[in-house]
Amino acid sequence: MEVRPVLWVVIPCYNEQEVLPVTAPMFLETLNGMIARGKISDDSRILFVNDGSRDETWNLIKKLSQEDRHYSGISQSRNRGHQNAVLAGLMEAKDSCDITISIDCDGQDDINAMEKMVDEYLDGCEVVYGVRSKRETDTWFKRTTAELFYKLMSRMGVETVYNHADYRLVSSRVLQHFADFKEVNIFLRGMFPLVGFKSTSVYYERAERLAGQSHYPLKKMIGLAVDGITSLSIEPIHMIAKTGMAVSVIGFIGIIWAVVRELTGHTVAGWASTVCIILFLGGIQLLSLGIIGEYVGKTYMETKHRPRYIISERTGENKE
Repeated sequence: MEVRPVLWVVIPCYNEQEVLPVTAPMFLETLNGMIARGKISDDSRILFVNDGSRDETWNLIKKLSQEDRHYSGISQSRNRGHQNAVLAGLMEAKDSCDITISIDCDGQDDINAMEKMVDEYLDGCEVVYGVRSKRETDTWFKRTTAELFYKLMSRMGVETVYNHADYRLVSSRVLQHFADFKEVNIFLRGMFPLVGFKSTSVYYERAERLAGQSHYPLKKMIGLAVDGITSLSIEPIHMIAKTGMAVSVIGFIGIIWAVVRELTGHTVAGWASTVCIILFLGGIQLLSLGIIGEYVGKTYMETKHRPRYIISERTGENKE
């Protein structure tokens, strides 16, 4: 008898009371469809991760878990961000399933691509990345900044899959090894390629959000990029060293020029050139200190060994 893999779909949720009633039945329908077609086991689950929502999201998750056994949920003690919410769900699932698929709650990622991911796993792939084939639903600004984001990450030496966010299938075998990555500053889409194992990509078209508002504005996108670069690359430190060397060479040439002008009696007093040089060097120094400070801060947080997530409640628990 063929053994069917147990799939857990991990879905981070933050203030999703508007979209959850719309997308939860869609996730369940897709899960049941794969069960009926013999792709996965009937023990498969949909795991919602409440990331410290302030609305009725957690109550909705608890209600869903009471209505169908395929739904379950965990709630974090406070909001810890999307990456930590996904990580919490994956670590919760890794010992209870054969494969996981992480996907956002908003319905923008094509749910039907999950079956293609499972097919790739059945063909021997341990990691399957969901990759957006088009970004036509995004605004020009978001599409442009997203493209710059991936190009910047590549330039900084961070290994990522272009146009892949956090929609991916990962086997429990990979997750067991991934659990050995203990860093606090996490950037999942750059960390999974480091684990290795056979991987592939499934392409899909990204849709518009089905309900509610996006919780990932430009500020968070910039923060994610900074975290990704400083967590996985030291290229900015190399750039500082190269810039410092270039400025030193220019400064040395300037000293020689100033000495020659002095010896030939062609010196002219002027404050403009002096001010420009001071401002230029001051700016370079402050920028360099800021980048170095970012790394020092990351190192400081890592040495504390604080927990990356704290689960305060699980569906099905009886609280006195």
